[in-house]
Amino acid sequence: MILIDEINEKIKQRPPFQMIDRVLEIVPNESAIGRKCVSVNEPYFMGHFPGSPIMPGVLIVESCAQLCSLVFEADGTDEENIYVLLKVDNFKFVKAVIPGDILELQVNKSKVLGPLTSFDCKVLVDGNVYSKGTLTFTKVDRKTIYSR
Repeated sequence: MILIDEINEKIKQRPPFQMIDRVLEIVPNESAIGRKCVSVNEPYFMGHFPGSPIMPGVLIVESCAQLCSLVFEADGTDEENIYVLLKVDNFKFVKAVIPGDILELQVNKSKVLGPLTSFDCKVLVDGNVYSKGTLTFTKVDRKTIYSR
């Protein structure tokens, strides 16, 4: 199990955009199971939607992507590269995520084609599938992103 203080050492995102609270299981370069506790205090709920707060689907996808980044780089030592999300395939949102839900995020590497790596992702709440889909990433040298 990886708790929040160790996640902070390994993941490149920071609050309020850090979406992983705990890693329950991890097999480096293969798979992980993580947790995101959805709080009513998260800033996006003020506008999405007032009186009927629903977690935006893009943030559910981002939660999965952040867990995938930990699978790529479980030791958090690659300062030169960033794993960039290239493609979101067939993500389906079966049920709305609301404050108080605890997301169980499951990511499994499914395909590697040259520089591309895909993960099958599943998001569960209380054992029920709330969303699922596939994410594809590539590793990019940080310097190429920030040199223009």
